[in-house]
Amino acid sequence: MAHVLELVEARLRSALGEPDARAAVTFLGADRIEVLRFPDAGEGPGGGSGLVRYATLGMSAAPMADPSDMLADPERGPRAELVLTVRAGAADTDKVLRPLAVLAASPQVEGVVVAPGASLDVGEPLWPGAPFTSVLVAEPGGLVEDLELDPPMDPVRFLPLLPMTPNEAAWKRVHGAAELQERWLARGTDLRDPRRASVPLTD
Repeated sequence: MAHVLELVEARLRSALGEPDARAAVTFLGADRIEVLRFPDAGEGPGGGSGLVRYATLGMSAAPMADPSDMLADPERGPRAELVLTVRAGAADTDKVLRPLAVLAASPQVEGVVVAPGASLDVGEPLWPGAPFTSVLVAEPGGLVEDLELDPPMDPVRFLPLLPMTPNEAAWKRVHGAAELQERWLARGTDLRDPRRASVPLTD
C-alpha cells in the first residue's frame, strides 16, 4: 500500500508541481486519506488570477470492490484518486479538503465504486457559501495520466471532479452525465468558477 501511494504522489507532483499544503483525515473503518493542494503557476499573491488544484492521496491504496462481491480481491480492481480544479481567490475553496476526503473514503466506508459519469454528493456545500453540494466524476487522462502498476494490479486513474448545483445534479439524474456536459459546453460554462450559477436547464 505504501509503495503504491509513493508512486501516486510522485505522479501527482510530476503533473501538477509541488504541493503547498496537505491535510490528512481519518475515518472510522478506513485508512487515512490525504488531500494535497497544488497552486497553479499563474496564481498570484493577490489571488483570483490562477487555478488551484486539490488531489486526494490514499483512495488508490486498495482496489475498489463491488459491495455485492462475496470476497474482495486485494490486488485486482479499479483504483483511483480524485482531482478538483477551481479558480483561486474567489472563494474559500481550501475548506473543500474534508469533503474531498469524505468522497475519497467512500469506497472503503460505503463500498462505492467511483467511475466516470457517477455523481458524488457530500450533503453540504463543498466550501463555505458554495452553490455546489455534489460533483460529477469526469473522464480521466487529461490532466494527470493513468499510473500503471505491476500486474495483476489495475492502473491508478486520476478522476477529475466537476462541481454541480443541486438543480444540475437533479437534471443529470434524469438526462445523464453526457447530456449535462453537452449543456455546459453549449453554454460556455466556466466549470472552474467556484461561484458560478447553475447552467440554464430549459430551452
